[in-house]
Amino acid sequence: MNPVTGLALGRIAIGIGALASPDLASKLFRLDGPGNPQLPYMTRMFGSREIALGAITLLSTGAARRKLVALGIAVDGADAFAGVQAMKSGAVDQSVGIGLTVPAVGAVIAGAIGLASRG
Repeated sequence: MNPVTGLALGRIAIGIGALASPDLASKLFRLDGPGNPQLPYMTRMFGSREIALGAITLLSTGAARRKLVALGIAVDGADAFAGVQAMKSGAVDQSVGIGLTVPAVGAVIAGAIGLASRG
């Protein structure tokens, strides 16, 4: 499968999960849902972003698709930065921070591969 298509489908799947069940999504991300009653709201915002970015990427072609992949790389890079910062600040422990950061870095790499292959 083309890495861009796979990444876009993955975004949509994760987004649907986050929108449909933010409590389950926060558990999977190992975040403290019971200790933060605002987390379902933020999780749903994350989910809608992922669905929108994945869907528009799937629907686009040519230069527009490449620009959307670059935008996805920027978003995933920001997510990786947020994971590192959460570890540094002590908001999450190291194992959780790594669990949040590694997938974001993987998405950056997948997006870069997609751009290089003119996905």
